Amino acid sequence: MKIGILSRNENLYSTKRLVQACIQRGHEVEVIDTLSCYMNITANNPKIHYKGRTLDEFDAIIPRIGSDVTFYGASVVRQFEMMNVYSLNKSIAITRSRDKLRSMQILAGHNVNLPITGFASSPDDIEDLIAMVGGAPLVIKLLEGTQGLGVVLAETNKAAESVLHAFMELKANILVQEYVKESNGADIRCFVIGDRVVASIRRQAKEGEFRSNLHRGGTASLVKITDQEKEIAIQAAKVLGLNVAGVDILQSNKGPVVLEVNSSPGLEGIETISKIDIASKIIQFIEKNAVKMNKKRKNNL
Repeated sequence: MKIGILSRNENLYSTKRLVQACIQRGHEVEVIDTLSCYMNITANNPKIHYKGRTLDEFDAIIPRIGSDVTFYGASVVRQFEMMNVYSLNKSIAITRSRDKLRSMQILAGHNVNLPITGFASSPDDIEDLIAMVGGAPLVIKLLEGTQGLGVVLAETNKAAESVLHAFMELKANILVQEYVKESNGADIRCFVIGDRVVASIRRQAKEGEFRSNLHRGGTASLVKITDQEKEIAIQAAKVLGLNVAGVDILQSNKGPVVLEVNSSPGLEGIETISKIDIASKIIQFIEKNAVKMNKKRKNNL
């Protein structure tokens, strides 16, 4: 097969590992800078152009769409879909997962356990909003934040009110969530491929920090998760339509709750800790499912 990896940086660990896995399994592979693609949107013959040539030779693509290019990146993925090219994660699933509010509403609508979450626009509602999620300490999140950026822990109601007023004056879209104290600054990253959790690690925030992201100085260790945790991770990815996802779970007194679902989960931390060749498992999944799609396409011709 000819596989395209949509990535802005071919030197990133995840991109390099996916290239290696493609080559090891006998596929032709090319890294494509998402923002360098441009599109001819027509009814009968949609095309994608890239550096002066037409991209019409791919059997499958792997979207590695950064949060800062979600809109354009999802548009490129959608164009490939119009050309009947298999995409590991579909464009609609990528946009669902990137919108924190939308994804949480979808998950809640399918009875996936979440931390108590509030959303409001008016400063007049701040007091009720804080009470609604159980009061301080609570977590305030910018909807556009990523890798722990734009996330604040307010330890008192007064502090929460001040932060919320400031964000609202800046016209920022924010979520307010209960702080799951019993998680002790740790979460579990479950790496889901299809209907399986292929690896999982516990991420622990550094001392004095509540965000467990490795980019924020957190540490990671191998963890064996429960059947309930596996089920909720697989359910969360499936509900959002993601074939590959990093599902972040908190262990709470009411059982596991989903914190976030990532459509372009990084490979470095989880491969390093788990010693599992996740990149190859992703390519194997594409082999199985892209072939199915191509057979359907030929039968419909």
